[in-house]
Amino acid sequence: MISTVLVANRGEIACRVFRTCRDLGVSTVAVYSDADADALHVREADAAVRLPGAAPSETYLRGDLVVAAALAAGADAVHPGYGFLSENADFARAVTDAGLVWIGPPPEAIEAMASKTRAKELLGIEPLGEVTEADLPVLVKAAAGGGGRGMRIVRELAALEEELRAASAEAVSAFGDGEVFVEPYVENGRHVEVQLLCDAHGTVWALGTRDCSLQRRHQKVVEEAPAPGLPAALEASLLDTAVRAAKAVGYVGAGTVEFLVTSGRAHFLEMNTRLQVEHPVTEEVYGVDLVALQLAVAEGRALPAEPPASRGHAVEARLYAEDPAKGWAPQTGVLHRFDVPGDVRVDTGYASGDTIGVHYDPMLAKVIAHAPTREQALRKLAHALERARVHGPVTNRDLLVASLRHPEYADPAALGTGFYERNLDALAAPPPGGEHAAVAAALASAASREGRFGGGWRNVRSQEETRTYGDHEVRYRPARGGGYEVVFPEGVRVVSAGPDAVRLEVAGVARTFEVAAYEDAVHAGRHRLTARPRFTDPADLREPGSLLAPMPGTVVRVADGLAVGDRVAAGQPLLWLEAMKMEHRVSAPASGTLTALHAVPGRQVEVGALLAVVQTDAHVVQTDAQEEDPV
Repeated sequence: MISTVLVANRGEIACRVFRTCRDLGVSTVAVYSDADADALHVREADAAVRLPGAAPSETYLRGDLVVAAALAAGADAVHPGYGFLSENADFARAVTDAGLVWIGPPPEAIEAMASKTRAKELLGIEPLGEVTEADLPVLVKAAAGGGGRGMRIVRELAALEEELRAASAEAVSAFGDGEVFVEPYVENGRHVEVQLLCDAHGTVWALGTRDCSLQRRHQKVVEEAPAPGLPAALEASLLDTAVRAAKAVGYVGAGTVEFLVTSGRAHFLEMNTRLQVEHPVTEEVYGVDLVALQLAVAEGRALPAEPPASRGHAVEARLYAEDPAKGWAPQTGVLHRFDVPGDVRVDTGYASGDTIGVHYDPMLAKVIAHAPTREQALRKLAHALERARVHGPVTNRDLLVASLRHPEYADPAALGTGFYERNLDALAAPPPGGEHAAVAAALASAASREGRFGGGWRNVRSQEETRTYGDHEVRYRPARGGGYEVVFPEGVRVVSAGPDAVRLEVAGVARTFEVAAYEDAVHAGRHRLTARPRFTDPADLREPGSLLAPMPGTVVRVADGLAVGDRVAAGQPLLWLEAMKMEHRVSAPASGTLTALHAVPGRQVEVGALLAVVQTDAHVVQTDAQEEDPV
C-alpha cells in the first residue's frame, strides 16, 4: 500500500495530485526550485524538499535530485504529473531502482511510445525523409514531450534549417531531449484523442474521446469530452486503435492516444504515456478520479472488467497569463485576486496574492464545466469565466469567453485547429463596455480620495476633472447635492459611486461595476484598465526605433553576425527571448539601420528593457515580439 507520494512536478498538476492523495489518506511531498519556494503546491504539501543547484528552468528535469528528495522525505511512491520527467524512461527506472513505486507505465512502454518517431515506427508509419517544396507545409515536432514545445510550422523550404534548430533547442529546454522530426502539416484538422487506463492484469479501459482542436502555438486552449459530432464508425475505429496501441506495448496506467481527424479519416499523432492536462473532462463525464485509479493500478489492483458509463458533456478552458492580442505574449506579476464563481471545477496552482514568474508555463488554472448537454456546458463555462475575478496581469479570460460563445465553435462540423487563425482578431478585441468601465474606475478613484481627504463644500459649480484609461477619456465633476456628474462620455447617469463599487445607468439600463485598484492596473467588472499618467515619464522618451522587451525573459541568442551599423529589413529576426520555456522572436519593425544593440545572450531582461534600436528614415516604428509559430 502506498503511504506517501512525492509529486515530481509543480503548479496545478502537483496540487491536483495532492487533492486526491488527501482524499485517500495518503501523505504528500512536494519538490521545488528556488523560484517556487513559496508556490501553492509547496504550501499544500505535507512536506517539501528544495531541489538544489540547478537553474529554475532545469530544476524539475534533474531526476537524480528528485529521487534523492523522495528518499530523504520518506516517500514510497513518485507521481510524475505531466511534462518535465513524466515520459522519461530513465527516470522511471531510477525511481524503481531506488525501491520506490512508480505511478506510471513501465519504462519499456514509455520508451516504445514516448518518442513520437519510435511510436510511428511501431504502428508502421514512416516520417518524412528529405523535405522538398512539394511536401510543404510541414510540421517540425519534438520527438519527446508535448504541450506545443518544440513544434514549428514550416511553409518555406529556406526556413526549415532554422526552425529545426529552434525546435530542438526548445525541446532540450522543456524535456532534456533535442530529437525532432518532420511530418506533413494538415491545415485545420480536428485534434481528437482517446483516454486509456490499463491495469497489470490485462484490462484496458478506453474512456471515450476528447476534442482538443482549439489551440494556439500548438498548445490546447479549450478541450471537451466526448468529442462532438464524430461518426459512430470513426469513433469506434479511434477507440480500437488506441486499445491496440496500448496492448502492443504492455501498457499499464493512464495514457492518451492522439489523432488528427480530417475528411473523415484519422491519422495517428502520438501516445502520451502520462496523465494529460485535459484529463478532468473525462473524469467529469465518467464520474471517475483518474489519479486515484493511477494509484490503485500502481498498487497492483485490478480494474473492473468494464469502465463506468458516460454521462453528459464536459468542457475545460485553460486560463493563461498571456496577451492574445500581442502574439500570445506571456505575462508576469502579482495575481492580486483570483476567484471563479459558479458550479464549475477549478484546478489551479495559484491563489490570490501569488506571483506569476518568468520560468514556467503561464497557465493559471483549468476551469471545467459539466452539464447534461454540450450547449449547457459551454454556456455554464462561459458564464463562470465572465464573472471570474482575475485581478493582476493580462490574461486570455475574455478570449475564452468569446471563443465559447462563438457560433463557429458551437457547430461541431466547423471544429478545427485553425479556429484562432480565422477568428483571432475579433476574439481578442476588448469586451464591450470599456468606456463605462473607465467611468466606474474614475469615479471609484474620486470616491476613494474623498473618503481619505474629506469632501470640500462649494457654493459654485466645480471644475471638471479628467482621467484617461487606455483609449478612454473620462470627464466628471461633483454634482449639486452630492455625488458625481459625468460630462464625458455622454449619456451616463451616476446612480451611486463608492471606492469599491459604482452603479451607472446608460440608456435606462443600470449596471454595477465592482472596482479594485492596484499599482499596476484597475479592474472594473471584467475590464482591466491602466491609467494614463498625466505627465510623461522620462523613461518613455526613448529615441525612435527602440526595441523594448515585451516580456521578462532571457536573451537566448542574437542573429548571426548582427552588429551595430548593419542594414536590416522589416520583419528580419534580430534576437530571441526565452520566457516560460518558449522562444519569442524579436524582429525589425521596419527597414533601417541598427544603431544600438544591448541584447547579450544569457542576459536576463525585464519588460520594457531596451534591446536594440533600429533607425529608419521616418524615425517612427512600432515593435512587438512574435511567437516563432503562432497558431
